[in-house]
Amino acid sequence: MKRFARIIGTGSYLPSKIVTNLDLEKTLDTTDEWITARTGIKERRIVTDESTCDLALEASKNALEMAEISPSKIDLIILATTTPDKIFPATATMLQDRLGASCPAFDLQAVCAGFVFALSTAQQYIENGSFKNILVVGSETMSKIVDWNDRSTAILFADGAGAVLISSDNATGIKHSKLYSDGSFLSSLHVNNNGINDLGTIEMLGNEVFKIAVNRLSDLAEETLKDCNMTSDEITWMVPHQANIRIIKAVAKRINLPMSKVIQTLDTHGNTSAASIPLALDVGVRDGRIKKGDMLLFEGIGGGFSWGSVLVEY
Repeated sequence: MKRFARIIGTGSYLPSKIVTNLDLEKTLDTTDEWITARTGIKERRIVTDESTCDLALEASKNALEMAEISPSKIDLIILATTTPDKIFPATATMLQDRLGASCPAFDLQAVCAGFVFALSTAQQYIENGSFKNILVVGSETMSKIVDWNDRSTAILFADGAGAVLISSDNATGIKHSKLYSDGSFLSSLHVNNNGINDLGTIEMLGNEVFKIAVNRLSDLAEETLKDCNMTSDEITWMVPHQANIRIIKAVAKRINLPMSKVIQTLDTHGNTSAASIPLALDVGVRDGRIKKGDMLLFEGIGGGFSWGSVLVEY
């Protein structure tokens, strides 16, 4: 009998500090109107003294509570992050210890596509019977690698965490996943560090990144629907990486999906990299829009570039 990786719990956590576009006007050559028109972002959350693991812990607790699963029942933890707390050990092992779990745990790095890559990885472990319950987390403190004097990146990135608990199910769950990478685009979006002792800051060629993201994600959405012999009418909700409202609208338009069927948190969350999809998912689940049996399309793209999709029957 085929096993499916089913989402049985979602959780999220945001730092308490809010930085609005009006706040950024005071230090950058920009305006609230300029930021909103070009990105869709109005405010974002920024850590003060919290770590990536701190955020992941709170999101994970919320997901476990919804799933009614104790930490002792977790068989594996996969934590997607671009901003680990240490070079080693993996932040996932720190999370495992603080949760009181006793299972394998590892980090996965695919930048803003990290959650999609982590969820697809967990899917393989569930489907081949290796594990029954897997905690998948996206947690980021992107503010620590932002140059706050660089208008092109300071207006975009933010901090937060989202988590899902997936479990083996005989009937429903992840239906399809597809992953891609192309390392030739390194200079378009990267961190300009010079070795492990230099944290560096994000550098981005905004116009180039926008074009690549729209083309790759639009093609991927069409490919996913074709692979699954589906039309966009059968998608209940698209839950995309929250990078830029113009990218999200362009992808939805390509597959004839109305924006009323897209979960958006960009205006209040900003770009939280690997955390953005599970954050948006948790918002949609907890406010009642996403219901059992809904067909969900996750899509994300991150620097490098890496991009992917996951189609889920919730």
